[in-house]
Formats: sequence, structure tokens, C-alpha cells
Amino acid sequence: MRNKPAYLILVLLWIGSYAFAQQKVTNLPDVLVLNNGKKVTTAKQWTSRRKPELLELFKREMYGQSPGKPAGMTFKVFDESKTALNGKATRKQITVYFIGKEDGPKMDILLYIPNNSKHPVPAILGLNFDGNQSVNADPAIKITTSWEDKGTKGVINNHATEAMRGSNASQWPLEMMMDKGYAVATIYRGDIDPDYADGLSKGIRSLYPELQNRGDNFSTVGAWAWGLSRALDYLQTDKAIDSKHVVVFGFSRLGKAALWAGATDARFALVISNESGAGGAKLFHYTDGERIRRLCTKFPHWFCGNFKKYMDQDSILPFDQHMVISMIAPRPVYVASAKEDTNSNPEGEFWGAKNAEAVYKLFGPYSLPANDQPPLNTPAVGRMAYHIRPGKHDVTDYDWIQYLNFCDKYFRK
Repeated sequence: MRNKPAYLILVLLWIGSYAFAQQKVTNLPDVLVLNNGKKVTTAKQWTSRRKPELLELFKREMYGQSPGKPAGMTFKVFDESKTALNGKATRKQITVYFIGKEDGPKMDILLYIPNNSKHPVPAILGLNFDGNQSVNADPAIKITTSWEDKGTKGVINNHATEAMRGSNASQWPLEMMMDKGYAVATIYRGDIDPDYADGLSKGIRSLYPELQNRGDNFSTVGAWAWGLSRALDYLQTDKAIDSKHVVVFGFSRLGKAALWAGATDARFALVISNESGAGGAKLFHYTDGERIRRLCTKFPHWFCGNFKKYMDQDSILPFDQHMVISMIAPRPVYVASAKEDTNSNPEGEFWGAKNAEAVYKLFGPYSLPANDQPPLNTPAVGRMAYHIRPGKHDVTDYDWIQYLNFCDKYFRK
């Protein structure tokens, strides 16, 4: 009997914490309610009415406005080798000249295509953090000349060096991808936007001064997403690529960009978010982990100026990231987390995906087949998928095995 009060206290604490956790996801704005208060009940209503409303909302209040495809954009393949990766792949390197001039703004695409296919292959497209030369130790990869963070290992005077070759290869298991029959295309994020608060003049946003000095300005995350669409423009011209089956992938802040690219560009056939956190898959209403104030003060360039007015309003935000994920419907989407990545808030990422399910169900028997966050290493896979693995903020072989299997599910019919 002496322990009964303590036991009751523990039970009450558990009930209270459960109720609090539930409350964090029950006061979300309804993704299916139109601005006029009416409820969306069909896929046609979603596509013609609600999705356009949400696109306009997020462009105005969070990601900013983005330009269209540049009229004069050109591509130049400056390298091609059919014996890359121990003979498993053809390597191509392509420069995208955004305004058609070789002395103008540009980005370099590193592309590996498996040699074991006689037909066009699906492709996985994603940005990388430290330059194309960091993705693999292949000595033929061009070292980026774009601005690099001086805090990155191997960077001298804000420029990449030979010491960076293959420094991030563990996150890009290229030979595994080639064996599974997928091409891989990647671009250094700094070719598009250098990712620091005063970096406007060094990225593609400088081409669009009319989209600056306004509340819905062209943001860094918006620019990265825009750059992914420009890379897809190239892939649509490459006869070795099945351009109707291009995956957009992103990790961490680049996962935020991948989700926005998937939401705004329906040409991407499948979307993968790896630990994208706040501003990605994580619900702001789920207030653990990174919050709006930190995003807007430490990374003020990531989102547009209008987003700053929502600092300290995470739990009452009139929109949230389940709406961004919803705009990918009915295309397949995979969200993944890591147990020790508390800054990204794995539970909030799961509920971000789960609360987009209502839109997927408008299109068919599509769901995320889990009512609660699944156990470790137990992927829940439907039209929507989610897993959480042990470990820290990273991309591992375990993650890629799940992603490639998911791609197979929809591309290998």
C-alpha cells in the first residue's frame, strides 16, 4: 500500500503526457477545408481548388515566390566516361547555364547511369552538401568552384580542395544504386545558393532582383527546390534516363527543399525526405525540436521574410507541413527519421506524414499503414511510407535499402 500513491502519480503523469502528445497533433489546421470554409470531398476538388490555395499560401507565407524556367537556359555535357565505378556506370558531368551564357550563373550536375540496362532507367536526383567531388572519390569529378563554408573539412579560403574527394561518399552508395538499376544525379547546393544570410549575390537569386525586398521573396530553400526542377529539365533531354520516373531526394535542410520541389513540380514521380525536420516533414505544432524562431534567426535566408511573423506561434500556426506533404499526392512519398536526431523531432516527422493521409485517400486506397509511429527498423510502407532507425542525423545504407525497395514497388511493375 505504501507504493500506491506513487503508482497513481505515475499513471496520472503517463495519462497527462499521452493527452499532451495527442493534443499536439489534434489542433492542426484541416488540410481539406477550403478558404471559404467548405470541405473538400473529392480528388477533383483537391486538385482544382484546395491545392492551388495551399500553393499560394506557402509561397506567400513561407517558401517565397520562385521564377519559372529561364527562357535561355542551356546544357553542356563536358565529361562522359563509360567505365566509371569499376565499369558499372557511365559518368556524365553537365553544366547548366541558367541564362545561356558560359560566363553567367551556372550549376554542375554529376550523373551516374548504370551500364547494366539496355533501356532508359529511372533516376534519383538530390542536392549534396559539400560539392560533387565529396560524393565519390572518383578523381575525374570536377571540384566545385562555388563558395564553400570555411568550417567544412578540406575547405581553404571558402574553396573546395582535393582533400574533399569522397568525404561524403557514405551517404551516396553509388554502386548499390547502380546494381539496383537507378541512375543518380546530384548538384552541389552552393552552385544554386551558398546558404548564408548575406549570400544573395553569389547564387541564382541574384538573377531575380524583382523577387527580393518583399515579404514573399525568393528564398534559399525555394531556390534549391527551383534548382532541382532545372536539373529535371536536363534529365528530360537525356535519352538514357526514364524521365517519367525521377525521384527527388533530400537530407536535412536539403530534404526541406526536396519536399517543396515535390509539392511544386508534379514531374517528380516520387519524393523522399530523410530527416528533414522543421520546415520539412516535421509538424511545427509538434513543438519539440527545432522551432520557427530558431529557423528565422539562425537561418533567416532559408524562408521568405513573411515567415518571420510566425516566430513563437508554432503551436497555433494557421498552416503546417502536413499540407506541404499533401501537395505531393497521389505520388508516392517516403519520410524517414533517426532515433537520436531529436532536433528533427522524429515523432513530429511521422505525424507530418500521417496527417497528409486524408488527401491521399481522396485518390484511392492510399495510406501510411501505421496508426502510431512504428518501432525502430520496422518500415510502414503503403503509397506513403515511414521508418525510424537507430542512430544520429545521417543517411545510411539502411535508409537507402528502404528507399530503393520503395522505388522498386512503384517503378518496377
